[in-house]
Amino acid sequence: MSTDQELIDLLRNTRTIAVVGLSPKPDRASYRVAAYLQAQGYTIVPVRPGGGQVLGETCHASLKEIPKEIRVDLVDVFRRAEDTPPIATAAVAIGAKGFWLQSGIVNDAAMTIARQAGLAAIQDLCLMVEHRRLAGKL
Repeated sequence: MSTDQELIDLLRNTRTIAVVGLSPKPDRASYRVAAYLQAQGYTIVPVRPGGGQVLGETCHASLKEIPKEIRVDLVDVFRRAEDTPPIATAAVAIGAKGFWLQSGIVNDAAMTIARQAGLAAIQDLCLMVEHRRLAGKL
């Protein structure tokens, strides 16, 4: 579990967030969280197969498909827990500083991959909820 100070440091040093599993449907949690983060000034990079756009941003099929000139600071994941270890590996490969599994998503293997590579790794917390909670300290 990360301390509040670790979360604050991560959020302060994050500018670009790749959202894996971002749905184009406004009633989905991934859309609501990404829209909130975008409204807070973060650049959102949607990661979902099928192309198109979500929240006015071009979708990429995977983390490795994101152009190199886009520097991803944080990877926020809305996928089943069992799907997350390869996403953690990809987050490491693209040079992200943080790896975040949303509320209800727990995978210790994914956390180990991220942490061993030096990434801040958070699981089973909502990025939007934590940002709102800590907003006065950011």
